[in-house]
Amino acid sequence: MYLVCSFAVQLQELAAVMTVPSFQNFVTVLTGWAFARRKTVTGMVTAAGVAGKRHHAAFHRFFAQASWSLDALGLAVFKLLEPWLDNGTVFLAIDDTLARKRGLKTFGVGMHHDPLLSSRGKAITNWGHSWVVLGVIVRFPGWPKRVFCLPILFRLYLNEQAAARARRVRRSRPELAVEMLHILCESRKNRRFHAIADSAYGGQSVLCALPTNCDLTSRLVLDARLYALAAPRSPGCKGRPRKRGEKLPTPAEMLQGRTRRLTLDQYGRRDRVRVAETAACVYAAPHRLLRVVAVEPLTGGRPRQAFYSTDHAATAQQVLTWYAQRWSIEVAFHDSKTHLGFEEPQGWTRRAVERTAPLAMLLYSLIVNWFAGEGHRHYRPPLTSWYVKPHASFGDMLATLRRQSIRELTFAWGLHGPGSQKILQTLENLTSLAA
Repeated sequence: MYLVCSFAVQLQELAAVMTVPSFQNFVTVLTGWAFARRKTVTGMVTAAGVAGKRHHAAFHRFFAQASWSLDALGLAVFKLLEPWLDNGTVFLAIDDTLARKRGLKTFGVGMHHDPLLSSRGKAITNWGHSWVVLGVIVRFPGWPKRVFCLPILFRLYLNEQAAARARRVRRSRPELAVEMLHILCESRKNRRFHAIADSAYGGQSVLCALPTNCDLTSRLVLDARLYALAAPRSPGCKGRPRKRGEKLPTPAEMLQGRTRRLTLDQYGRRDRVRVAETAACVYAAPHRLLRVVAVEPLTGGRPRQAFYSTDHAATAQQVLTWYAQRWSIEVAFHDSKTHLGFEEPQGWTRRAVERTAPLAMLLYSLIVNWFAGEGHRHYRPPLTSWYVKPHASFGDMLATLRRQSIRELTFAWGLHGPGSQKILQTLENLTSLAA
């Protein structure tokens, strides 16, 4: 089995970060990953058609022992995405997701919060891996209103028990997020980045450690202490200089004063809200001026919320629009688990665990990038009278990649004579149903 040539061409851009044997194994693994029903290494080897031709241990060693860097591979994928990005600010999304696992000997497993099973009244934990993911937010010309988050960098979070078993220093999720931000921002020092994250990554451990060429938009608690910038020190004044200026109203108190109304198109809906905004500093970062926005929805039934951005010149509507783009990373998590088996790999050693699952999300980024550049020309929406898709889902993108790969393979057979076109058409229809 082979992937379509247009997809293989973009994979060649990643060859520089691996040795030739490792890259050949990498292409074989991605080919099997795109076609396999069960996303295990042996399942990929079988789907790629190399079972019995090469020993499966070579592909296990690709994850567990081969000399290649996941960060370098992620930066190479970012380079593939750069033609789609504007020359201005590059927006990033940061979040974590749970990959449920079984077994006690798998590296890094532990009990973590399960957002799918938990409710507002009861938190439920589950056994597995907690991944902190950084993705690039992209708007493709073909779908200007649709936002994609394409993951490129990954870190496995270890709780206290897992860190003790592995004899490693425990680092929090925000610390891992800051590490990934520094890796990306230092690789592109001439670019401006803007990270978007929820309140778990909006505290002082991230806000006070941002790279110099990176901004942050996140949530704020409604009773946050806000201050003005400290006034310049007067000549001749004695004593320690003030760190903070006068105290300002909290976001909850801001909504009790004068506000204005906005109509926002977010999350696929149109809502009216009442907003109040100000430029202020939080207690933990008294020298960094923020744009603070307090929101009270008038429609939709959402609770009152507060947001902030380190871009203090932004408007309230810009801050709310930026934060709404964060949802795209949740879509990437869902599609990677549903269609690419992010939770299915069964490696248990440290390097195998840290490399195998992230490759599913890198494949997600590569497939979306291929579909935006080439695959959309071959997309055939389902012809049904009861449902019309406004745009292709990721499942459609993956099905298009599979269909085009098999179509290219069957046409290479060079069938001629009566009935050859019917044979090719039948194979293509069967492929579409299987995809």
